[in-house]
Amino acid sequence: MRRTFQTLLLLLTGAGVLRVSLFSDICLRYVKQGLQPFLVVSGIILCAAGLIGARRDGLRLGDRQGPGGSPDDAAMESGHRHDHTHGPRIAWILLPPALVLLLFAPPALGSYTATRDNPKIVEDYERFEPLPAHGPAPLSLTEFIARAQQDDKQSLKGSTLLMQGFVTPGRNGTWELTRLLVACCAADSQSLTVTMHGATAPPADTWVKVTGTWHPGGALGTASAALALDVATTQKIPEPRIPYIDRAPSVG
Repeated sequence: MRRTFQTLLLLLTGAGVLRVSLFSDICLRYVKQGLQPFLVVSGIILCAAGLIGARRDGLRLGDRQGPGGSPDDAAMESGHRHDHTHGPRIAWILLPPALVLLLFAPPALGSYTATRDNPKIVEDYERFEPLPAHGPAPLSLTEFIARAQQDDKQSLKGSTLLMQGFVTPGRNGTWELTRLLVACCAADSQSLTVTMHGATAPPADTWVKVTGTWHPGGALGTASAALALDVATTQKIPEPRIPYIDRAPSVG
């Protein structure tokens, strides 16, 4: 019975991993895109190990029965033998996450995580490309924060900007546009937040695209610059395929 459970656990775990990595992009809610191929390989190996174990157990049962034997004879014979194949009982812990991945994949991290995280300070930029002369300038939250705090040419002043992220509740009539950055997986996520002024807050965790201008506060190009936007328009959008990535120069 225990060997059967071990085989079943391997198959369930492998199937769950393949469901979120090979047959969908759900795994991108938990890990960076570069790790997706490794998850696919892991899922295939787990399923193969489970199938090999099932086949091996079937052959062993056939050998025990013999030419004129029966399942009852095999069961009686095995009852007189000491089973040396007991696996670690801690393996039971793998069953709940395997079933969760197979039946119900948890969503990506959102506002709950962001409100309990210290906002990330972005790395230094060596240079900034000129913003478009016409129309909203698409910026990632990373670049907006960097331009506000590091650009001594104050390129944000007077420019209409376009950014996207999910909604995090704020204070005093404001709300936060947020993205989460990961170095490897969701466990090491760090938040990027920009305060939104002048617009009604959509429900928490709603993905939106906003246009607006830099909200005056502090001195542009220095660490005192306000990381905030005066919102002109807000548009609800679907969650991006890769929810944690916010390093591209546009929000396309």
